[in-house]
Parts: sequence; structure tokens; C-alpha cells
Amino acid sequence: MKVVVDLNRCQAYAQCVYAAPRHFVLHGREALVYDPSPDEAARAEIERAVHACPVRAITALPDPAGETK
Repeated sequence: MKVVVDLNRCQAYAQCVYAAPRHFVLHGREALVYDPSPDEAARAEIERAVHACPVRAITALPDPAGETK
């Protein structure tokens, strides 16, 4: 899976941090750090984070060619 966060759109509401704390971390007040390539076992958490983002800054895509971590 590939995770992309539009950091220009992100407003640091941190809802993704609550939805998937192992994959999204807020450093300071506005610096989001995230795992861009979580394994498939994290899909449910990542999907919760995608839906929790109030500005829709997070996109989760399948791995190209079905590759897994």
C-alpha cells in the first residue's frame, strides 16, 4: 500500500494520529510524519485515517503490481 498526504492541504487537525497512531505522528504543532509504505496488515487503520481527515489530505493507494512489504 502507498500512502500520500497532501501536506499543502493538511491543517494539522491530527485526526489521522488518533485513527492510526502507529502510522501518523504529529511533531510539534504542525509537522506530520507518516509511513508512506505501510504493509497490508495496516489497511484498516489507514482507511480509518483517510476517512477521519476533515480536509481529505490523505490518499491510500494499492501497491503497484500487487507488491507487498
